[in-house]
Amino acid sequence: MPRRPRVLLADYPLHIVQRGINREPCFFTDEDYYCYLHWLEEAAGNCGCRIHAYVLMTNHVHLLLTPLANGAPSRMMQSVGRRYVQYINRFYRRTGSLWEGRYKSSVVQAESYLLACQRYIELNPVRAGMVVDPGQYRWSSYRCNGLGVEDVRLTSHSLYLSLGADAGERQAAYRRLFRPELDAEAAEDIRHALQLGMPLGNERFAETICAQQGIRYNTGQRGRPNKPVNEVSAPSVANQQDFGF
Repeated sequence: MPRRPRVLLADYPLHIVQRGINREPCFFTDEDYYCYLHWLEEAAGNCGCRIHAYVLMTNHVHLLLTPLANGAPSRMMQSVGRRYVQYINRFYRRTGSLWEGRYKSSVVQAESYLLACQRYIELNPVRAGMVVDPGQYRWSSYRCNGLGVEDVRLTSHSLYLSLGADAGERQAAYRRLFRPELDAEAAEDIRHALQLGMPLGNERFAETICAQQGIRYNTGQRGRPNKPVNEVSAPSVANQQDFGF
């Protein structure tokens, strides 16, 4: 079966997930996290990607970024992936692949889903039971976006900047977004879009992006009537568990 073409458009936010092969760990010590973040910063700068949020989990990585050119995310992921795998194989005396196939990605409709996607990414350690508050996890962007800890890798999206008139107001408003749990339907939409490699947004947005790229809009439904506009079909519970996000 031919690979589904990626949708990597300049100036459109993109959610990326890359997992360790067979869901095995890809980070082992603090030094590994530091190395990955260093090479991510370099690759993002060289390839023209503006990173808004990230989390490095034990066996997978989430990124939310906006590319300045079509195809920039692929160049960035190839660069950081190659350097990191070489480092891991050399340092731990291993061979072979570290990552499970191609990374997954989904273009994000900013006004509808960008801040929800940031929350989804930064809440990963909480959902995994590793911490009770996202600020307790060192390897994510939350401490910058929510607490003001400097992170040179990040470029704030305009929607984040609109949360307040200054940094303190923005961080306080951002923290308030984390008080209620992330809406279950929004989380399912995010997982579903990644699983299918489809745009994350309302139906009109997704269909428009797919038409521009000359690909078929796939809702994941078979033999069922279309859902109303602004709804995206949710994956089954089994799919959510198997996807491991």
